[in-house]
Amino acid sequence: MGQPTPATDDGWWRSAVIYQVYVRSFADGDGDGTGDLAGVRARLPYLAELGVDALWFNPWYRSPMKDGGYDVADYRAIDPAFGTLAEAEKLIAEARELGIRTIVDIVPNHVSDQHPWFRAALAGGPERELFHFRPGRGDHGELPPNDWTSEFGGPAWTRLPDGDWYLHLFAPEQPDLNWAHPAVRQEHEDILRFWFDRGVAGVRIDSAALLAKDPGLPDFTEGRDPHPYVDRDELHDVYRAWRAVADEYGAVFVGEVWLPDTERFARYLRPDELHTAFNFSFMTCPWDAARLRRSIDDTLAEHAPVGAPATWVLCNHDVTRTVTRYGRADTGFDFATKAFGTPTDLDLGTRRARAAALLSLALPGAVYVYQGEELGLPEADIPLDRIEDPMHARSGGTDPGRDGCRVPLPWAAGEPHAGFGGEPWLPQPDGWAAYAADRQAKDPGSVLSLYRAAVRLRPEFGDGPLTWLPAPDGVLAFARAGALCVVNLADTPVDLPAHSALLLASGPLDAAGRLPADTAVWLRS
Repeated sequence: MGQPTPATDDGWWRSAVIYQVYVRSFADGDGDGTGDLAGVRARLPYLAELGVDALWFNPWYRSPMKDGGYDVADYRAIDPAFGTLAEAEKLIAEARELGIRTIVDIVPNHVSDQHPWFRAALAGGPERELFHFRPGRGDHGELPPNDWTSEFGGPAWTRLPDGDWYLHLFAPEQPDLNWAHPAVRQEHEDILRFWFDRGVAGVRIDSAALLAKDPGLPDFTEGRDPHPYVDRDELHDVYRAWRAVADEYGAVFVGEVWLPDTERFARYLRPDELHTAFNFSFMTCPWDAARLRRSIDDTLAEHAPVGAPATWVLCNHDVTRTVTRYGRADTGFDFATKAFGTPTDLDLGTRRARAAALLSLALPGAVYVYQGEELGLPEADIPLDRIEDPMHARSGGTDPGRDGCRVPLPWAAGEPHAGFGGEPWLPQPDGWAAYAADRQAKDPGSVLSLYRAAVRLRPEFGDGPLTWLPAPDGVLAFARAGALCVVNLADTPVDLPAHSALLLASGPLDAAGRLPADTAVWLRS
């Protein structure tokens, strides 16, 4: 294969609108009920019309799909359910011709139990050193080596027939790699080059703060410092080496870094490490003006010392959809249910989600839009016998899992399966066709039309900093360059500040020209 010209880092990522593609649920090109690369390629004109700068693809690699593709068996092959490597190369090139860059997902903490390394390790080969194998505790080794628990519930260890145990911070089918071994580091640097050579402009790093483990694998003690496997100092050498690779190609990184300590978080964004990291405090904040403003201020403050841009996201493949979350009582975010309280008022949730879209797209930095958010999709209820997410089973059924936000998209109201393709791998709810993209494209008041207009008008806010404006309680108002954003989270309408033009509104103003509750506007100053 001829080597494409490496991507050029012209700073595009600092203010980009990036669209997250969960391939399995985006569009089915071959009619088998599973989304694929052919489906994405066919919908590239839709994405170009939406105006996005880049696509972030959840893992599309060969995988047994025990965790939605986050159990990778081969990083250099596309899963046959999605297509081929040649198709991926065409997709990357075709998107780039439309001005859309590609970001791929890397899952460095673990691989699939079907990965050649792990299969060789199970056969007793030297590859065992690439993972964390340990004898058990107890008189007969019948107890796990330590008390760590899986992110999906239950112990983080599985015992093999030979008596040894192996570590998996996620599902048993996802054995953790030993990042103290140089072969693990070299392999991942080679994987980065493999995809950068194919024109990929960036990489999203899954569970970016979990790779390094205390070599002694001690029991977890609340408050232990340093943590035995979260945010360990040796991680930064890994990302400095990765940054050197990315700089060869002008490529960029975005890390999935969940850390409450803002100073520790910012360390990952130093100029020789990651370019950006996801901002989860904003996504998990209830619909409350004071708390949202504090989240925005804290986010900008923690990024300022390292000169990194903030990122803003309302939803992703792991979190209950925005319309459903914001349609629930503001009882605070519950990580067990991925939601804010109950029950759900979809009309209320939609109004708030529309306003939140204008809020996030007006803020300085990059914005990530999860597929279907631009259609105003709510969370779907999945029948128990159709749930595939391992979080549900490993929690004993107490966690609903993440499948409700992964239901295949509705494209055409008048076609079978709402135009997705074949019978979807997850069931679409009754009435899903009402959200279809073709129907919304014809409606100037639809959520899709709002997103298209907002992305087109976003440059009105320029590249400058944010300045808060005086506003009543429950109202967020700020200026950037020559534009203002006002969001009314109070219960009653409010007057608009002085302005020269109304650029965009998430909903109609009232008869007196005031901004109703749960509504946002963009104004030209």
